[in-house]
Amino acid sequence: MLYDIYEFQRGWLAGMGAAAEWSAEMLQSPNHPFAKFGGPALGSALEVFAHAAETRGKPDFGLNSTIIDGNVVAVTEEIVVRKPFGQLKRFVRDGITGQPRLLIVAPMSGHYATLLRGTVERMLPGHDVYITDWRDARQVPLSDGTFDLDDYVDYLIEFLEAVGPGAHMLAVCQPSVPAYAAVALMNGQNHPATPRTLTMMGGPVDTREAPTAVNTVATQRPFAWFEQNVIQTVPMSYPGAGRKVYPGFLQLAGFMSMNLGSHMTSHWELFRHLVAGDDSSADATKAFYDEYRSVCDMTAEFYLQTIDVVFQQHALPKGDYIHHGNRVDPGSITKTALLAIEGERDDISGIGQTKAALTIATGLPDAEKKYFLAPGAGHYGIFNGSKWRDTIAPIVEGWIASHNV
Repeated sequence: MLYDIYEFQRGWLAGMGAAAEWSAEMLQSPNHPFAKFGGPALGSALEVFAHAAETRGKPDFGLNSTIIDGNVVAVTEEIVVRKPFGQLKRFVRDGITGQPRLLIVAPMSGHYATLLRGTVERMLPGHDVYITDWRDARQVPLSDGTFDLDDYVDYLIEFLEAVGPGAHMLAVCQPSVPAYAAVALMNGQNHPATPRTLTMMGGPVDTREAPTAVNTVATQRPFAWFEQNVIQTVPMSYPGAGRKVYPGFLQLAGFMSMNLGSHMTSHWELFRHLVAGDDSSADATKAFYDEYRSVCDMTAEFYLQTIDVVFQQHALPKGDYIHHGNRVDPGSITKTALLAIEGERDDISGIGQTKAALTIATGLPDAEKKYFLAPGAGHYGIFNGSKWRDTIAPIVEGWIASHNV
């Protein structure tokens, strides 16, 4: 019922937004009779509303070129592996070979993989970049089966097999846990596609360390509460009709409510930029919210298993993580070097939660472990923006280079 109400509201707002956009264009015209009497200001307000109400789908990466050794190199996207709930995408650079192969694992947490556009863009000049491009669960027919945390780990192993031996893996936020599990299993099995390095950034490996508001929400209510209150059924208008999901719009609402004041300030600044005619600043804010508001659904089984295993049981750091009936042993990691990166101001994954991955890897020499705390970086800033580009990415590049032998 909640999903149906949301769809009705979304359709209504889309119509209102279209009307607001038309009105904004008219009021902002210098030829409009009200141009000298507050018309542009009202038009700017309507433009802010229209942008907020706009219906959004899956964004494009839009990475058509990169700069390598001072030369512009064309970039094309290639689907290497296609599966029901996600695909392995490669960014092919024209004529460039021999660089380290890097699998970037995007989070399955309500946003598309394009949230990591800045991460991919920064690593493209020096790496053969692949990314997990997860699918919106509401677009997956029931006939394609289910997808849980165990399946997530299986996908990562299959993707690493496709990338090939000697690759490196970078997990951003949520996938730090399944990526770590995949690496532990592959190390224990002496798998030929075991990655040389695993970098984890802002991941909830052990959420008992410096719990955040996100962790509190996941632990202060019993597991049954999540089953009964946040799981919804996909409406009939989508290919995945009838599938049980955790809707992306609920995840977005939760994230925005955590920093409501900041989001309100951002929209006020957007209004001011529009009134002042500062189109470049206004466009930057719009671009951020275009991506931030583009959300997708997660399967109910994946979401609920993550709540249970990662946030309530703390199974991985306790040594109780079970994958298809087999225990995942962090101590079996002996070949994959580990880099843990955290943000000093991260309000999603607290300081120490990702670092715990190094502590529980008891079979790995200290020389093969590295930790970096990014000064002043929030959660988003770990993988996007100037702190990522100028401070964090060089650490990742250096770690990969030192193990690319």
